[in-house]
Amino acid sequence: MSPAADGVPRCSWAAREPETGYHDTEWGFPVGDDVRLFEKICLEGFQSGLSWRTILLKRDNFRAAFAGFDIPTVAGFGEHEVERLLGDAGIIRHRGKINAAINNAARALELIDEAGSLAAFVWRFEPEVAADPTAEPVSITPESVALSTALKKRGWKFVGPTTMYAFMQSMGVVNDHAPGCLTYEPVARAREQFSRPKPPAGVPLSPP
Repeated sequence: MSPAADGVPRCSWAAREPETGYHDTEWGFPVGDDVRLFEKICLEGFQSGLSWRTILLKRDNFRAAFAGFDIPTVAGFGEHEVERLLGDAGIIRHRGKINAAINNAARALELIDEAGSLAAFVWRFEPEVAADPTAEPVSITPESVALSTALKKRGWKFVGPTTMYAFMQSMGVVNDHAPGCLTYEPVARAREQFSRPKPPAGVPLSPP
């Protein structure tokens, strides 16, 4: 943890914009909205091998290019849209990652049918015991391995364990803000007050 230019203690990766604003208002706060969750999974996939700063600077471009990450719309993208995206200098022009986002939208629709919502499925991987906030940071956990495995079994792409842990950090299924960070306690309170999404009545729970 280190102070940013304004002297406020934050996690060390958030010392400048746009990371500072993202860190203070989004990262780690619990998310239960399927569109936001799908966006986060897609952007974490695009970030693979790159810096998160690169993705943040292009996030608005990604949202415009991928129809606001509306899941049915992205699932319907075909080769014409792929070629359009490959020609869009405002995003990461990686055919494999673009195809993965389109594939994952279709898989997300299947998962919504299975579990009631993407949120209901993902929140089942919340650790039963919170990690010690004073422990050394990690990039992979048993829960991120389990989530990665479950999604890969269902045909998802670019959802490796490290990518899934970054996703779990960003959407608040864990609170990985450093102790003393100005956002640690707000995230902790938000997680306490958050109603974990559950499948609707009558939807059977298949194994994660």
